[in-house]
Order: sequence, then structure tokens, then C-alpha cells
Amino acid sequence: MAQLRQDYQKFLDRGAEIIAVGPEDAKSFAEWWHNEHMPFVGIGDHDHVIANAYGQKVIRLKLGRMPAMFVIDKQGKIRFQHYGDSMSDIPLDDDILSVLDDLNGESGDGT
Repeated sequence: MAQLRQDYQKFLDRGAEIIAVGPEDAKSFAEWWHNEHMPFVGIGDHDHVIANAYGQKVIRLKLGRMPAMFVIDKQGKIRFQHYGDSMSDIPLDDDILSVLDDLNGESGDGT
């Protein structure tokens, strides 16, 4: 998440918003979010409602929820999805920014 924080303006420049979902309860997640000075939206999902809706894997032997990343366009269509196989299996920001550039090229505004 540190890399997302560092590159946040690049996402905004492409008309995108970052929403991070964590496995903690709302209070714990909000405290961590505040302490880490995250500039984008963060949501605690202790009951796994959001994770389940997007099919995010939980592998107890690998410390819980595996990373998942989605690019969702303004119409709500998933345009990119990545399900990690380990805690470090996360797409590079440059790869996601490239997806956004491609989407912006399709319509001129990221939709």
C-alpha cells in the first residue's frame, strides 16, 4: 500500500480513485489508516462482505486473504482483475496505470 500511497496522484491524474479493502473491523482499520496517512479511501471488511462479492480468496495456511486488485470503470464493469497467490503477489502500479491509460484511450475519459 505504500507504493499506492506514493503513486496516488498518478491515479488521480488518470481519473481513477483507489479504494482499499482490509480484513479488519472498521475501528481498527480506520486507526491503522489514519496512522499510516493513507490519502485514498479505505474500508474495513471484517465480515468479508466485499471480499466475498468479488471472489477474493482466503487461504488460512497463507495468513488469510490473498491480495486482489480490480479496475472498475465508471459504468461498474470490471476491466482488469488480479487474484494473488501469495501476500506479495500484487500488480505493479505501473501495470495498473497502463491499464488506465488504455481505458482512457478507448473513450478519452476512462470509461
